[in-house]
Amino acid sequence: MRASRTELYLNQEMLMKLGIAGTGMIVHDLMQTIDKVHPETLSVWGRNQDKSRKLAYEFGISNVFNSYEEMLHSDVDTVYIALPNHLHFDFARQALEADKNVIMEKPITSNVYELQTLRNAANSKGLILIEAVTVHYLPAYIALREKIKELGEIKIVSLNFSQYSGRYDRFKAGEVPAVFDPQLSGGALMDLNVYNIHFAAGLFGEPQNCTYAANIRRGIDTSGVLLMDYRDFKVVCIGAKDCNAPTQLSIQGDKANITIPMPANAMQRFIFTPNHGSPQQFDFGSAHRMLHEFTEFVKIIDSKDTKRAETMLDISAAVCSIVEKVRKQSGILFAGE
Repeated sequence: MRASRTELYLNQEMLMKLGIAGTGMIVHDLMQTIDKVHPETLSVWGRNQDKSRKLAYEFGISNVFNSYEEMLHSDVDTVYIALPNHLHFDFARQALEADKNVIMEKPITSNVYELQTLRNAANSKGLILIEAVTVHYLPAYIALREKIKELGEIKIVSLNFSQYSGRYDRFKAGEVPAVFDPQLSGGALMDLNVYNIHFAAGLFGEPQNCTYAANIRRGIDTSGVLLMDYRDFKVVCIGAKDCNAPTQLSIQGDKANITIPMPANAMQRFIFTPNHGSPQQFDFGSAHRMLHEFTEFVKIIDSKDTKRAETMLDISAAVCSIVEKVRKQSGILFAGE
């Protein structure tokens, strides 16, 4: 059996000196697979030093910085920013000014202006700026891009990622957790539905038009339905943090359909069902969902592949534009807007 692109690259020497800014859940997820990526060095800084030291002890991270400035003045060449949404822009700007490549956890920025500002800064210095969205690098998604050609004319795409948040109970009780705070760039669109939008934009590009019907409470969307009009077919993206539902993604053509019984950001298989024939399931292994993206990031940064980075940033820019447009149409305004 021929080795995958990820397996082939994992056998090569990787030179990235990675500094992680943040200690949240997504960083703990990354730590489950970072040993397979083999950065040359691994460091961490977090806003809470106790959490930083605990993370370093738990996962054997050799260096804990006392401040973000200390990280930026070190020999770290790439910063992975895994901080709350509203901090992404400023911390990425500082990293680029310090001549560091930036891997930004999704959503890349709070608005298009911030993204374009960072993009200009990266381009002016020949640095890599890229958004960490697992879906684009998953083998199942890469195979799906080819398989949809067998669907005939696509008519309907339905993407549902609904996940009841324990923090919603606190929100209902009067608290304002970060994920439900418009001042901190929160909301269901930015937290969950952004995966669905990336899934669609990576396959089909930007829609001709889009509208967002959101359930808004205290100025933030706790759930909502995004309709994207691609003229000849329609894409419905559902993201919810105030209710639960089985995750189901489907792409319906006039000759066949594809279903995916898992979130876009973790897809490992899909089922292809022709109108006249039996379902066929395609499986792509059970590697950690962040392994493929970070393997690709190391490859892009080590080889200074700005063309590949720009291609991925085009998708990020399309998604950022869609999200900003529809949330403002819905009256969801972030800090400074």
